[in-house]
Amino acid sequence: MYKLLIVDDEPLVQVGVRSMLNWSKLDIEVIGTAPNGRAALDIIEEKHPDIVVTDIKMPVIDGLELVRLCRERYGERDPHFIFLTSYEEFQLARQAIVYGVSDYLVKLELSPALLEEAVMRVIEDIRKIRAMQTSELTLAAPLRDKFFIRLLNNLFETGDQFMLESKELGLSFDSTAYTCCAGTLSSADADGMPVEKQLSLYSSALSMIGELAEKYMTAYCIALDMRHFALIFCGDADSGKLHGILASIGETVFKYYKVAFTCGTGSREAAPLSIGESYRSARMALLQANAETPIVGFDSLSADSLVHSSFNMAIFKNSLTKAFEEYDSDELRKLINSLCALFAEHPGGYVQALDAASNILYLAISLLPDAEELLSGIFADSPDGYRSLYHQKNVEQIVRWLSHFGESMCAIFDERRNDHKNHIVSNVKKYISEHIRERLVLDKVAAAFGISPNYLSQLFGKYSDLGFSEYVNSCKIRESKELLATGRYKVYEVADMLGYESAFYFSKVFKKVEGIAPTEYLERPH
Repeated sequence: MYKLLIVDDEPLVQVGVRSMLNWSKLDIEVIGTAPNGRAALDIIEEKHPDIVVTDIKMPVIDGLELVRLCRERYGERDPHFIFLTSYEEFQLARQAIVYGVSDYLVKLELSPALLEEAVMRVIEDIRKIRAMQTSELTLAAPLRDKFFIRLLNNLFETGDQFMLESKELGLSFDSTAYTCCAGTLSSADADGMPVEKQLSLYSSALSMIGELAEKYMTAYCIALDMRHFALIFCGDADSGKLHGILASIGETVFKYYKVAFTCGTGSREAAPLSIGESYRSARMALLQANAETPIVGFDSLSADSLVHSSFNMAIFKNSLTKAFEEYDSDELRKLINSLCALFAEHPGGYVQALDAASNILYLAISLLPDAEELLSGIFADSPDGYRSLYHQKNVEQIVRWLSHFGESMCAIFDERRNDHKNHIVSNVKKYISEHIRERLVLDKVAAAFGISPNYLSQLFGKYSDLGFSEYVNSCKIRESKELLATGRYKVYEVADMLGYESAFYFSKVFKKVEGIAPTEYLERPH
């Protein structure tokens, strides 16, 4: 819901603007009124409105000065201003353009229709800005996307690995309950649009879904592709409450963008590492959703639909993970060929085949560092790229898509396998060198490269003279010797600079690597 403030020194104008529209139907809350710019500044500081409808000429601080002060304090577009003006103030309204005022309306001509049009234009501007900010955030933080893909597909090997990565990304998982939703966006208007405009429309709609969800409780919205998303609610809410929340969000999104969504809500889980189970059950529920029943809860599914509705990724996850991490073309080819043969024998299992193919697709995106680039090349002939999976209309087409994906990936694996493992170790060593003064643990470094800790440990054991921990310690001790040799630092200061938990532990490692304690090293001539 957007927040709106009305500023005017005439009480009748305040009442008139406030009563002119049904603000709640526009998803707008009128947070208050103010008689002048000074009082408005106090409300803006406290309540942070999205939109301010204000007169130009007022006592104490006028409308122009109010905008100028807000621009100095809060930036160019926060909040957005709509000016109310008289005919004789038209020149002042023009001056307001310099300050980036969104619109200005003549009081004597003001009508509900004109006011609503102006407000809706401002809201559309806000949505575009927020969608752009969301897009920029996504581009700046690719690790966040991979984190959620791993979480949704149960790819974290340990709780410590999960906690470390979530802390690094600033994500909070301290709730007592978690429920995942799986959704699909659709729009009749989008079908005839160019792909770029479709992407803009669906991105804006998805951004709104995430923002509205966060108004109810801590929530994370994850775009899986242009039209598919997952929504994680971190809070103890039953299926009835979630159904109401999603229905309300759906109404608002459709009102603004004419974008509808179908959604499945999964099982309620007590631990964050069980979110993957909730996501799997949400996908089962999503398969039963349609335009007439857009929101379906997992707890409402019949026993028969539970048996037949979803592909169980867990059966193949370990083998597929190994194949992707190790560029094992033989294993990948065997798995995909067996799946293609299975689905070809059951032409009625469309939803299961689509579920299986999408699971394998997301696993590839999660585990391969350059997955987007590889997939763009594999599906270069399709206007929608690898997302063309969701345009396949029957099992035969899905099998054809999956077979093309598998054979292309295997060809890439065969080209890369010979030097891939050495290449990973070389890059990890470079990473360690560049982050030597940080705390370097196996889980964190593995996450930076999108591979599992166990696999990274195995690679170091095979392609390096030292294991991972031994290599990190040798690099840190080499750095510590250079710092100690300057004579500017105490032992405990160097320990802290290099991310050791204590000077005692640093000294223990130093002695293990060098054969002497750091204090003895300091006593030697340099």
